[in-house]
Amino acid sequence: MIKSMTAYARAETQTGNTSVSVEIRAYNSRFLDVVLRIPHPYLSMEEKIKPVVAKTVSRGRIELKFKISDESEDAVTFEVNAPRAVAYHKTLGRLKELLNIDTPIGLEQVAGIGDIIKPVEIQRDMDQIWQIIKGCLRRALDDLDEMRKREGEFIGSDITHRIDFVTRSLKLIKKDSTDLPAHYQERLKNRIAALTEGIVEIDPDRIAQEAAILADRSDITEEVVRAASHIRQFLKIVNSGQPAGRKLNFLLQELNREFNTIGSKTEKYTVSHLVVDVKSELEKIREQVQNVE
Repeated sequence: MIKSMTAYARAETQTGNTSVSVEIRAYNSRFLDVVLRIPHPYLSMEEKIKPVVAKTVSRGRIELKFKISDESEDAVTFEVNAPRAVAYHKTLGRLKELLNIDTPIGLEQVAGIGDIIKPVEIQRDMDQIWQIIKGCLRRALDDLDEMRKREGEFIGSDITHRIDFVTRSLKLIKKDSTDLPAHYQERLKNRIAALTEGIVEIDPDRIAQEAAILADRSDITEEVVRAASHIRQFLKIVNSGQPAGRKLNFLLQELNREFNTIGSKTEKYTVSHLVVDVKSELEKIREQVQNVE
């Protein structure tokens, strides 16, 4: 069964002092486009995350938002820029002497300037953290895939229903087009009779010959056969369980082309009406296919 490109999933996990959560939002897109938001210390994980996503999703815009928290005691560490602090303290002392100020120099005065105390990038066990991230991501992707399958079932059911209508209409078009020589022969007779008011006699063989020429020009056998083949292939792809959006879109273009040709060739109003109805259904199918992976 086909899958929808739109879905949402969320997962979270905690191992020891490390907690990870991920939100995934999937949207329509012609190609696979993975957009990742992850805390700066873990940016190196991006190249590992994208291949995992690509194993589950082949097409669509996938937005991932990670939250990673390390609650261990040494998760946040600071260091003092001692040379800068000493130099600044000495400068404040000289300034006191210069201005004859007897106020003691407080710690907040020294610590308040920039770059005296700054955070230190701690060494993390990235392999261990990656295992936590991967497990959380995998669960979220599984949930995302289930939602895409459920949405795909609804889309597939609607598409199949509409394709059934197209199939029935094609059979009616084929049936209505089997008597074209007799149809054109009768039409020619009526036109000649109306123009001549029955005064001029026309050779029946000549009428039959002209009718045969018109019928040959209006023959839609090839278009009907190709359209039927496209429909069979379309349904096969829908039920294949493989990514189908691009293929289905191509086949819809081919079906539209065949029915356009049928509409331009035929002069029977019953067939023309069926062609209009079919093209309307094909457009609705096309709108649905835009949501298919």
